[in-house]
Amino acid sequence: MKSLLNIFWLGIKELRSLSSDLVMMFFVAYAFTGTIYIQATGTSSEVNNASIAFVDEDHSALSKELINAFYPPRFQEPELIDASEVETTMDEGRFMFVVTIPPRFESDLRAGRHPDIQLSIDATAMQQAAIGSGYIKNIINQRVTSFFSRASGATQQPINLVIRRLFNPNGITSWFASVVGIINQVTMLTIILTGAAVIREREHGTLEHLLVMPLSAFEIAMAKVWANSLVILLATAASLYLIVMKVLEVPFAGSIALWFSGVLLYLFFATALGIFLGTISQSMAQFALLIILVVVVLQLLSGGNTPVESQPVWLQYMTFFLPSRHFVSFSQKIIYRGGGIEAVWPQFAMVAAIGLAFFSYSLSLFRKSIAVTK
Repeated sequence: MKSLLNIFWLGIKELRSLSSDLVMMFFVAYAFTGTIYIQATGTSSEVNNASIAFVDEDHSALSKELINAFYPPRFQEPELIDASEVETTMDEGRFMFVVTIPPRFESDLRAGRHPDIQLSIDATAMQQAAIGSGYIKNIINQRVTSFFSRASGATQQPINLVIRRLFNPNGITSWFASVVGIINQVTMLTIILTGAAVIREREHGTLEHLLVMPLSAFEIAMAKVWANSLVILLATAASLYLIVMKVLEVPFAGSIALWFSGVLLYLFFATALGIFLGTISQSMAQFALLIILVVVVLQLLSGGNTPVESQPVWLQYMTFFLPSRHFVSFSQKIIYRGGGIEAVWPQFAMVAAIGLAFFSYSLSLFRKSIAVTK
């Protein structure tokens, strides 16, 4: 009982220390609000407002229909240019796409020939160029098919491919990016808060004050775990409700309570990692460099930016022991697919097991650090 009281009051001390650091409080608030919103809305994997021009050398009804098939918000209003202007306008960066319709295009199609349409792409914007070329190809094929089906009463396509997207029917990037943003901020801020608290106590001499008290290393470490986890948990709840669900209108398919249970397990690992980095770092500058190295690796290999299946097989085996991978996995199952405990318990178990093992290791290093300080 006395040990629990010590952990409680030490945690209150951590919260008071954090509340007095206005810069850190502002950083936490902005990371879970402004950063999440900007990350969700500032980038997009869909084509949006792409500039496009046409070189119409056919001047037929079909070519005019193809030009009119491109309109906002995917594309800007198409502009007509001459063939001699293609290279110049592309060099100047005026258009991302230029479609050249050859002479006698409609006549050749009616005659059963297969004329080519040239698509010139400014590939300096690689992602938009790759996705946009697919959009343009599909739009042109659909309009050509529609044009000739109206004329002949039959369609040229042997099948009708019906596409249905699960979990994100309209392919809205913000639905995915906002949740990934929260996951990344939970990882980064938890490690920073916990590790900075350890280094701050060492630099300010607070750790020496704690050592003369009847306190154990476990009590000091657990106080940092629950205090910093509480701050991150409250910030995560506010971000999820205000930014993700209200402002961005991202639906939450599964159980919120179940997801926060998983977050609590992950926070146990993240705080242990923060204690570990704060223990081995000799200064705040060294801690900051370690944060860059560790957090970037955790985020890149978690599966939040690219699917785990896209990684090399040998790397997939290694990332299996990263709790961040399991955090992303059970978050996707709960938030997007509405999965229950029967679907996510393996990920919960892995996060808990790895977190407990790493906490035990971090605590042993923390004890050695305190022994050296004594």
